[in-house]
Amino acid sequence: MFNYFRKEIEWGGRPLILETGKIARQADGAVMITYGDTIVLCTAVGAKTVKPGQDFFPLTVNYQEKAFAAGKIPGGFFKREGRPNENETLVSRLIDRPIRPLFPEGFRNEVQIVATVLSHDLENDPDIVSLIGCSAALTISGIPFFGPVGAARVARINGEFVLNPTTAQTEESDLDLVVAGTAEGVLMVESEAKELSEEIMLDAVTFGHTAFQAVINAIIELAEHAAKEPWALPEASEEEKALRARVDALARTSIAAAYGEKAKAARYEKVGAAKKAAAAALTAEGLNADAARGLFKDLEADIVRNSILDNGIRIDGRDTRTVRPIVAEVGVLPRAHGSALFTRGETQALCVATLGTAQDEQVIDALDGEYREHFMLHYNFPPYSVGEAGRMGSPGRREIGHGKLAWRAIHPLLPGKDKFPYTLRVVSEITESNGSSSMATVCGTSLSLMDAGVPLTRPVAGIAMGLIKEDRGFAVLSDILGDEDHLGDMDFKVAGTEEGVTSLQMDIKITSITPEIMKIALEQAREGRIHILGEMAKALTGARGGVAATAPRITIINVPKEKIREVIGQGGKVIRDIVEQTGCKIDIEDDGTIKIASTSEEKTQAAIDRITGIVAEAEIGKIYNGKVVKVADFGAFVNFLGAKDGLVHISELAATRVNKTADIVTQGDAVKVKVIGFDDRGKVKLSMRVVDQATGEDIGDKVGSKGGSRRED
Repeated sequence: MFNYFRKEIEWGGRPLILETGKIARQADGAVMITYGDTIVLCTAVGAKTVKPGQDFFPLTVNYQEKAFAAGKIPGGFFKREGRPNENETLVSRLIDRPIRPLFPEGFRNEVQIVATVLSHDLENDPDIVSLIGCSAALTISGIPFFGPVGAARVARINGEFVLNPTTAQTEESDLDLVVAGTAEGVLMVESEAKELSEEIMLDAVTFGHTAFQAVINAIIELAEHAAKEPWALPEASEEEKALRARVDALARTSIAAAYGEKAKAARYEKVGAAKKAAAAALTAEGLNADAARGLFKDLEADIVRNSILDNGIRIDGRDTRTVRPIVAEVGVLPRAHGSALFTRGETQALCVATLGTAQDEQVIDALDGEYREHFMLHYNFPPYSVGEAGRMGSPGRREIGHGKLAWRAIHPLLPGKDKFPYTLRVVSEITESNGSSSMATVCGTSLSLMDAGVPLTRPVAGIAMGLIKEDRGFAVLSDILGDEDHLGDMDFKVAGTEEGVTSLQMDIKITSITPEIMKIALEQAREGRIHILGEMAKALTGARGGVAATAPRITIINVPKEKIREVIGQGGKVIRDIVEQTGCKIDIEDDGTIKIASTSEEKTQAAIDRITGIVAEAEIGKIYNGKVVKVADFGAFVNFLGAKDGLVHISELAATRVNKTADIVTQGDAVKVKVIGFDDRGKVKLSMRVVDQATGEDIGDKVGSKGGSRRED
């Protein structure tokens, strides 16, 4: 019934198992991949025909986590998985990026890849497992694919690289790097690092690339036994060849002249006019102008790429190493806690930082458990930033991915919560875009956080590198434009400080690049990053001395753990009353740490006084200011320490004989009392007679231990 095949290898100290032929047999390719006890089902399906008029490759990657994989029931009202969460979106992009370049040019059939996490052992992250499984499913599907692709996660612990670290090992590492590629070279890198050198980052990439060769060999062996018949590769027809030659003849000169315009808007207008004129000429000749849309793009790429290789001059007139002009400004929004406007050429990011309390932390319900995130970075890319009218809605995959890239760049430099106990949110609004808005977000976020008084270890900057590679040579480009990104072979983003790299992301659009190219790109990126940091320093060199007046001040006090219950009160009554009366936000931790947040020092002090009054212990011999709260025949009850009351016996009201308590005090009187002991039940015994009620002076020695005659109960 089943045409089952299984391939197992030992990899990174655990077995990696690839199985096919038993589950999801109607998919073009289906592989069940197991690593430890993490299991992912990966499928690949391709449409057998191309939709009419399709001029691009419609590839969709869906990574989905099932709650049952970790023995959980989904939260929420519906109790079922819904729209992809942020992690699912990021892993979908992680899978997409290295496989997309390996489909043949001209292939337009729709392809859908689905990775479903069926089991998660909470030790081995499903993302690498899913990427490998999807590569294997594509390789055996018969769909045209120049794979297989391998992938690995690399950590660095005590100066040594570790392959596919467990969750616990990742927490000890100063590097979290994912690398994917073919046997020939690297296609994708994603990383977060704690200011590591370019040499260490390159060594980590090389380590990972070498390590996943065993996985590529296992996929090849799986394909040798289980692969379906390959689909025919798309070939250009004679009509297409003739159309390409005609497009070249009609449009090359005018498009090349249009690319001589340095301003983006004017250049786009001239390029559009050149293509429109060429399309009209094609239609007049009876040729299909719609079929030529992709050919125009190929012609643009050929013109731009060869111009850079021939004379080293780019679209906007720069050489390959020059960074566009930069203007960095801070404090641009008066009511924001921190703000920055970072402009580089025709790319601009308005970054705004907001400081909150622990109550503002994001609660994330992940497969490996619930956790709280105190740093959020949200990236928005409105259509007006590129001069277009478009739909506004919830963030897409690109926005989520760019925001996470900037988050990784900044995260290693943030102070610990013990030093700066704020929840941080930064919003990056891209107000103009012509290349590398994610790196503008890194620079703007760094400035806005420092403007808000967040003590970053050092400022962080980012730069995007590009590549033009042909058989006759290559050129690495610093600070790429949007066109250079679209028409080039590499998008290589590097962020870091003067000390080292904090984040690196690389996407290759060709089959692979060499270590030599990566080394040149990293060194050129370091040069550009240092320049950008210098321009940022003209606005702000470090964190301001304190948080903005509009931001909450957080004061930390500590109380004994056994007193937490008293501060909270039954059903939270006491703490709610303190919050309502003072207007402060108050967070109480299990270890007795209490964080009080308010924009008013007076309100903060009022909350502190209330709390310390609750937890404070009465000290024998100490004099307190108090208030009479109840009068009885045998004495007066006085509130003297927070919510604590004590009894002033009638014999301790005055130094002379007292017949009635009401002769000395009434309810509401302010008095001064001295703690003289505790009764058998732990209740506090107070005395007024040994305290000068005018000055608060202890006069016990003057009146003697008992004083005059007094009434006995």
